[in-house]
Amino acid sequence: MGPNQPTLADLEEIDWREWVCVTAALKYQTADGAAALLGVERSVRGRRWVERLDPCRAHVATAVSQAYGLPELLGRVLAARGAEPHTVDRYLDPSLRTLLPDPARLHDMERAAERFARAIRSDEAIAVFGDYDVDGASCVALIERFLRAHGRPCMTYIPDRLTEGYGPTPEALAGLVEEGARLILTVDCGTTSHAAVAAANATGAEVIVIDHHQAGEALPPAFAVINPNRQDDLSGQGHLAAAGVVFLFLVATTKVLRREGVYQGGAEPDLLGLLDLVALATVCDVVPLHDANRAFVAKGLKVLRLRHNAGLRALADAARLDEAPTPYGLGFILGPRINAGGRIGASQLGARLLACDDDVEARSIAAKLEALNAERKAIEERMLEEAFARAEAWVAASPDQPLIFLGAEDWHKGLIGLVAGRIVERFHLPAFVMAFEPDGTATGSARSLPNVDLGAVVRAAVEEGVFLKGGGHAMAAGFTLDRATCDSALAFLQSRLARPVALASANRELAIDGALSARGATLELIDLLDRAGPYGPGYPQPRFVFPSHRPMRIRGIGQAHIRCSLLAPDGARVEACAFRVAGTPLGDLVASGEGTPLHVAGHLRRSVWQGRESVELMIEDAVDPRGSDDAPIVLA
Repeated sequence: MGPNQPTLADLEEIDWREWVCVTAALKYQTADGAAALLGVERSVRGRRWVERLDPCRAHVATAVSQAYGLPELLGRVLAARGAEPHTVDRYLDPSLRTLLPDPARLHDMERAAERFARAIRSDEAIAVFGDYDVDGASCVALIERFLRAHGRPCMTYIPDRLTEGYGPTPEALAGLVEEGARLILTVDCGTTSHAAVAAANATGAEVIVIDHHQAGEALPPAFAVINPNRQDDLSGQGHLAAAGVVFLFLVATTKVLRREGVYQGGAEPDLLGLLDLVALATVCDVVPLHDANRAFVAKGLKVLRLRHNAGLRALADAARLDEAPTPYGLGFILGPRINAGGRIGASQLGARLLACDDDVEARSIAAKLEALNAERKAIEERMLEEAFARAEAWVAASPDQPLIFLGAEDWHKGLIGLVAGRIVERFHLPAFVMAFEPDGTATGSARSLPNVDLGAVVRAAVEEGVFLKGGGHAMAAGFTLDRATCDSALAFLQSRLARPVALASANRELAIDGALSARGATLELIDLLDRAGPYGPGYPQPRFVFPSHRPMRIRGIGQAHIRCSLLAPDGARVEACAFRVAGTPLGDLVASGEGTPLHVAGHLRRSVWQGRESVELMIEDAVDPRGSDDAPIVLA
């Protein structure tokens, strides 16, 4: 034990008001001089624990706290997430007034807004083609509601994931033209749909693409392509979800219509009232909560509390969601239910629900989505059992592989993305999961590790003819390949992923904001942390370590989760839960650790049950401090 290491007695009275000095004491200097929190060089999940706040920014945390009269804990949380004394207001109150970018900075935005406004004024037939996930459904609902506010109808088309796949096809857009559409908006898709856009052009219709997926140099021949991730776009808004881009498009269109006198003597559309949909899409599409995205979520949660959207109101009731809206509720309760329609084979339901104003219809759709979500869970459970077994065999046979590459003929292609994500969680490698089709092709979905740009790799595979088609983001992508070329596709992926995966694996750290005891895990602390929210990707939930706490009253929840109470050295307790850990090293450690002192890391959340609030720790990692090569002894 190092000369400055605390004893267990020092940890007995850790309170959030004094956590900073305790956290500093818990650092442990390794042989190479790098600080590890509690000396944890390798946790049960293979992570090295480090303090999130860079020591070089400690003075910033102090300045933030002093300038705004904030507790030191909150100052450190803010500074660790990039706040400076002159920018704190943007973190404590992320407002659209200060964070909303000028829509005109996006390439083609003004051209597209002028065209859309002209279609509204001249009563042209407008159609919207959207994706089948939450972001796509939200985009469709945003435009449908905007047109409804102007007394204009809207044709909508959501492709069937199972029979049509992602993005517009020539046949789909031709069908919309046959129904009378003269202007077609593709939302959350269309950036790579060259043939479909050309087919629509040939009929005399015009297409506006509104998307956010990674783009190659060649763009489809659309009237306008609004995509902050197109290579010639200099707006710096590539972190927006598609719904965020659509919202900027509606702001720009409203400006055009206002300038042309459309609203003289009448009310403008309530764009702020649509932020619940933008927040939903931003959270569920797992985009970084930077700048405008934080404002979208913060203000959208306030709109959600009003329960004005009939569809979201009905879905929350069907899911028995009785607590105030949070990012957790959007991402883990409402989002999966909306996605269930697209995954199981009723792609239109999500967009219909979000655009719905009729309470009876909304309740009917919500009930269908609730049933489809239950069906999705059952199918996913069966797929996961087989996929995990095959992934374990893959890793055992090829332990140095930089990815996991799996496929099966009977896997549901609406769920392969979920399975890929779960494989990444368990095996810490990029996962490519495929459903083999009767025509000899394979439909695949891939998920990645932080700092491994999967979208770029998939796009390169398409450009070099390895994949028939594909695209996506840094962390998630979809693709199609010829099943006969699986071996060459694997070789291509291995060559492209070996180095970035090796670098990502060598730097597996768990950033921790401080040390707490169970006695300090209070609703008052959560209220304090909420002042710096909302949290999400790129703006992470504060994570704390609870040193030498003993799991007690350990019990399983279903077949995948574990719940327990963590007993502090001073006798205080905090309830804790570890999700989806059954059969993992973390799950095994907690399940077998009754009464054993463990260092446990995780984030706190407010739990509401029968109207009563309590604090719960969501366990993310743990280590047995009693000593091993992987968990050095650092406490007496």
